[in-house]
Amino acid sequence: MPVKIFTELPALAQHFRGELEEKKFALVYAYNGTGKTRLSMSFKDLGKDGDARDTLYFNAFTEDLFNWDNDLQNDRERVLKINKDSRFFAGLGELEMDNRIRPLLTRYADFDFRIDTTEWEVSFSREIESAGVRTVAEDIKVSRGEENIFIWCFFLAIVQLVLDGADAYKWVKYVYIDDPISSLDEHNAIVVANQLAQMLLKAEHPPKTVVSSHHTLFFNVLGNEFGKKAKRHFLSKGAGETYLLRDTGNTPFFHHVASLRELCDAADSGELRTYHFNVMRAIMEKTASFHGYGSFAECIRPDKDNDPDKTMYARVVNIMSHGNYSLYEPVDMMDENKAIFRKVLNDFRKHFPFNPTLFEDPNNQAPAA
Repeated sequence: MPVKIFTELPALAQHFRGELEEKKFALVYAYNGTGKTRLSMSFKDLGKDGDARDTLYFNAFTEDLFNWDNDLQNDRERVLKINKDSRFFAGLGELEMDNRIRPLLTRYADFDFRIDTTEWEVSFSREIESAGVRTVAEDIKVSRGEENIFIWCFFLAIVQLVLDGADAYKWVKYVYIDDPISSLDEHNAIVVANQLAQMLLKAEHPPKTVVSSHHTLFFNVLGNEFGKKAKRHFLSKGAGETYLLRDTGNTPFFHHVASLRELCDAADSGELRTYHFNVMRAIMEKTASFHGYGSFAECIRPDKDNDPDKTMYARVVNIMSHGNYSLYEPVDMMDENKAIFRKVLNDFRKHFPFNPTLFEDPNNQAPAA
């Protein structure tokens, strides 16, 4: 599977814009910390021309357009404030957004809301039952997950306005969505992916759309829904500040193979971090499940069946993979752990061989930009 190498995110963003001239949708799988959000902003910036824009986007910055006023003085009237200066809310007062958002939100949540376009704020309420009596609790503060799904449904309502040709959103040529479901369980991940795909597929002239995610299930459901109308990619970091883009085609779960490739690169370069144990264990767990083994430890197979250190290897992987190791503040492995990691990884590849062409060095290719 060919690899394209990019030396900067704007060039990668431009690549996707070119790709969308041929396809309606582009899907990108990438781990957190790879640069997905910055890529979405680079894509958006390429469409800026003075005050003109061409990209409606959903990412971590979208969530920042809302912030809580918790009424610290009275602890009573809690509202979610809206940044009225954002183009994201164009036409909010005239388009009856409450009635557009509510049918979308009821799929996921049991609370209600009211948008005040004079004060630019959202208040929430929920029915509660006490001693057999149902009442409505007003001005409640919803959970972080509930807030996220409300903002997502707000965004979907705007996408629907784009599809309907609303004058307030005539400027939208592209939609870029980055990780909309960080707080959802697997069932709702499927529902969100299906709802988004059906909304876009049913439209006669949908905007060109890029969706990037680190969520395995979400990525694959979208891939199945879009079929041949979308290109699928795995995005990873290369040496230095380079970005590697692989076209995964219709290969399911290719990102697990790409994860293994990243582990091999890290082991070869010596740039092993503590979180790499988490990645290796995740790959082993999926391999064990596929082959019908009861535990990832069954995939730890030293060259000698009677190797006295086999139990120790499994114990180290188990202990090291239970740490809360951050991708954003990586910690180097100690030398003894590096040796164990390389030993376990090499033995795993011997006993569970993958296509060797997947591990060819992409840096031998000329950069795409």
